[in-house]
Amino acid sequence: MGLGAFARSEALTLGVELELQLVNTHDYDLVSAAPDLLRFLSRRKLPWDIKPEITMSMIEIATGVCHRHADALSQLGEIRDALVAAADSLNIGICGGGTHGFQHWGERRIFESRRFGHLSDLYGYLAKQFTIFGQHVHIGCPDPDSALYLLHALSRFVPHFIALSASSPFVQGHDTGFHSARLNSVFAFPLSGRAPYVQTWDAFDAYFESMVKTGVVESMKDFYWDIRPKPEFGTVEVRVMDTPLTITQAARLAAFVQSVARYLLVERPFEPGESDYLVYTFNRFQACRFGGQGTYVDPESNAHRTLSEELDATFARIEPHAMALGADQACSELLRSLRTGEGDAALLRREFAETGSLPETVQRQCQRWRAA
Repeated sequence: MGLGAFARSEALTLGVELELQLVNTHDYDLVSAAPDLLRFLSRRKLPWDIKPEITMSMIEIATGVCHRHADALSQLGEIRDALVAAADSLNIGICGGGTHGFQHWGERRIFESRRFGHLSDLYGYLAKQFTIFGQHVHIGCPDPDSALYLLHALSRFVPHFIALSASSPFVQGHDTGFHSARLNSVFAFPLSGRAPYVQTWDAFDAYFESMVKTGVVESMKDFYWDIRPKPEFGTVEVRVMDTPLTITQAARLAAFVQSVARYLLVERPFEPGESDYLVYTFNRFQACRFGGQGTYVDPESNAHRTLSEELDATFARIEPHAMALGADQACSELLRSLRTGEGDAALLRREFAETGSLPETVQRQCQRWRAA
């Protein structure tokens, strides 16, 4: 059984998915409130997708199809308002951030569903450790071969996306020293990392069919790749970003991904190759560990520079495309926050330094999430 046809999708449309934390309002630890919250929301006819995630302390929200940054921001604002109102009725806190600062994975409960039960049986304790929170951005592609070009071309920008979105410095009550510790949990899964380098949809379909025959996978959902095609949507999905602390930041990140994608699809500035992946894992680690101060190795020239310097150069290249999409201001704000140390990971560390309390830090995360 192959993947079948790649769905028709308007080029460069975008969709945003966010995994969110559910906490109690006493000590701000995670709480298994997803069933109650989803039941409460099911009474309303909502135009967005709100669904459970693998443990009961998580939910995932998703916009519809958006064309521009302003569309994504507007839809995220409406979803946020509906969630906050429902959570207030149930005395639940909701917040962003790639990890919860002090929760313990052993206390988590798997959401009751066939798929999540299967994942728990397959991965053991890793399933509960997967109580981490990411932002995914889908980019519409005009045809399947363009999707594969975009998948591989975007791989050069994975460190950029990680550094700009990093919001997970704390794990189980400790400062990890990482800007994005969340991705360390993703890397533990055997089908994580990068997609195989194939250049045509027929070749990719053959690869998928071979994997199905092994009995290892049943669908594309079984691949936890950093970037993966979603043929049923006609998109490429970028999955490396931490959930930010605000919908404003989430919309900016989506705008940046869309602008990079437009630059790649319109200009075709390079031809991806297997050699691009020689420095892929190194660059990704540097971004997770050090953020903008990490080292970036250019896969073409092998030149070394800081990721902040690379981001400045990237913005100069994509700026005309960001302007064409109405996203230049959003991208500028992202870069400004990185340069001035106002990114989410730095902000969380400062707030913990001020308060000396991770529960109070999470409380502030909840306040920041609900801010209009």
